[in-house]
Amino acid sequence: MNLIEQHNSKIRGILSTFDRFIVHGYFISFQNPRLLLYYLIKKQVMLVDFYKFAHEQTEELCKYIEDYSEKRGVNIEYITTSKVDKNEIAKNKLKERKYKTGLICAFSALEICNIMTVSSNRETQKLEIMSKETKCKHYYLYFNHKALGFMFIKIQTTFPYNIGIYFNGREYLSKVLDRKHISYEMFNNSFSYIEDFDKAQKLANELSYEKLLKYFSKLANDINPLLSDFKSILNHEYFWCIDQCEYAIDINFKKANDLKCIYKKLVENAYFAFNSESIYSFFGKNSKRIHLFTQGSISSDLRLREDELRIKFKLNNNQIKMYDKGNNLRIEVTINNPRDFKIVKQTNEKTTLVPMGKSLANLDHYVEVSKSIIDRFISALPEIEEDFLSVNELKKISVPKIINGKLYPAFNIFEEETLKLFQIISNGKYLIQGFNNKMIRNEFFENGELEENIERTTRMLAKLKVHKIIKKVPRKNQYFLTEQGRKIVTKVLLFTRKELIDF
Repeated sequence: MNLIEQHNSKIRGILSTFDRFIVHGYFISFQNPRLLLYYLIKKQVMLVDFYKFAHEQTEELCKYIEDYSEKRGVNIEYITTSKVDKNEIAKNKLKERKYKTGLICAFSALEICNIMTVSSNRETQKLEIMSKETKCKHYYLYFNHKALGFMFIKIQTTFPYNIGIYFNGREYLSKVLDRKHISYEMFNNSFSYIEDFDKAQKLANELSYEKLLKYFSKLANDINPLLSDFKSILNHEYFWCIDQCEYAIDINFKKANDLKCIYKKLVENAYFAFNSESIYSFFGKNSKRIHLFTQGSISSDLRLREDELRIKFKLNNNQIKMYDKGNNLRIEVTINNPRDFKIVKQTNEKTTLVPMGKSLANLDHYVEVSKSIIDRFISALPEIEEDFLSVNELKKISVPKIINGKLYPAFNIFEEETLKLFQIISNGKYLIQGFNNKMIRNEFFENGELEENIERTTRMLAKLKVHKIIKKVPRKNQYFLTEQGRKIVTKVLLFTRKELIDF
């Protein structure tokens, strides 16, 4: 029984959708020196005149954005330091005009970026187009968008005119619920109440690649007056890549106190129960092959921030977090490195597995991968009960059993060998594939190939099976923990092996 099934009577509803979402738009032709040269030829611009031409383009773009802001009653504020929290300023502005859509505020700043420029080649003594890291003016335009909600768009004011867009999936959904007249209440970027969770989930699922492409294209065309000229010559628009994607499930409890009663214990159990093999398996990896994982990192992190207890498990740059937001238990997946995941691709009537890319066209794959990670995490979470260590359950495994005239000994939960065995069989790496005699004995004994250790492991597995802690797969030498077994083993380990987390 997983967390949702166990506390079903206390749960009002469940909502899965995007959270923080950042995309970058690239005008592909301007990333390539040869194609940028083609554009300059079409514009009849010689390389020696590039600086003048680029400066004129930048001035046109800047004037357009400043006029665009002025017409909407917004003054552009120049930011001199990265310490200024632009998001916080924009959110405060939004509170002043909560029910108005459109531009909220705007900022400009000099930031380090890569630009396309012209420089002389010392070897050939000729001018060449090249990429260069330097500082360049950027604009940040914050909107209360009628479809996407609170969001911002950032644009670089010289070649290659890269664009960044930030929005939040729950902000988007709130706008949809408004249009559908479905009542809701929000708390700290989460829905503390929704009139109909099933309808809300269906509406959240309708956020598609095609919709986002339409929104992003419209935003880019609205703030970049040069884009129509680029498209007429090069015949394409911005190519959109997902820079960061957060996808989260909110398990909405009817009462915040119902979540509060179990949350600390839930985080505590997860922190101590999940090791590197468990974390590896959450991200869809085969834990049997973890010995091949030689580059990168696997980590867990537990911290208290602003009265919020948060646990995070990380594999390279991808991560899964769990924290509470009022009456919502949030489990959130952040994908920063999509190439760590394989997706099915159909080419020339042949199906192959390829690394997932960053293109916005992979949106459905991001959702699929995130959901599978969340499902594995929820399935592995230890059960939490008010009766932390049931005496009746312990009695069942603490007395001998006689089956078909054969005596099977009891378990002594304070015996070191029992605790070692329980720790081995509860390892997250066995969650998906299960375990067999060889796996257990190689972990339990220094020399698992001794005949006496093979026989001893056979007796241990038989004892576990009789006490209904494990079950055998029919016609296979393979075992899994039973639901009852996982509950008992987890409780025993937590009770005997560690102190409770105390913040």
